[in-house]
Amino acid sequence: MKESDLAQIESLCEAFILSQSPADGAHDIGHVRRVVENARQLTNMEGADARVTLPAAWLHDCVAIAKDDPRRSQGSRLAAGAAVEFLAGKPYPDDLLEAVRHAIEAHSFSAGIAAESREAKVVQDADRLDSLGAIGIARCLLVGGRLDRPLLCAEDPFCDARRPDDNRYTIDHFYAKLLTLPATMQTASGRQMAEHRAKVMKHYLDTLRSELGE
Repeated sequence: MKESDLAQIESLCEAFILSQSPADGAHDIGHVRRVVENARQLTNMEGADARVTLPAAWLHDCVAIAKDDPRRSQGSRLAAGAAVEFLAGKPYPDDLLEAVRHAIEAHSFSAGIAAESREAKVVQDADRLDSLGAIGIARCLLVGGRLDRPLLCAEDPFCDARRPDDNRYTIDHFYAKLLTLPATMQTASGRQMAEHRAKVMKHYLDTLRSELGE
């Protein structure tokens, strides 16, 4: 598969995503493009196969399922199936379809599917990086607002003496999931980037704590 052929597949994938309605503002085309760029960087750093990682990154959210939808844990499997069906009708190598399927299935935190290939690890890390750092803060607050969840628990905003419950409070999502992501990163490059971005989030929380007088 030539570089020009991959570029054509990427263009077709982008057009397909643009034709779909996103699940929410945190999973829009901007999110997809950032994940693709993360995947591009990690592919180069980790020596992965761009013919798999880049189409998988473009199509990882091609089936839109909201965060509060009971089918959320099935989202990556549904997206993987739709992605393979889409690519099968394009000038894309048939022998790479299952690799793309696995990379998309395994990217999801809620699905709990282990990433077995280098390419799946790259795509998983690329997606999780977009949940961290300054953009991760913005996306977390955006989703919390969409779900009409209170920003924080007035009695214990930072989960100092209780278990985080991100089904009730937006800030709890930092403790329930986001700050745990660096430890789940599958590649050395992704882990380094994740740890840097997590520091940004911790600084935000420390600043918020100070402003609240905690």
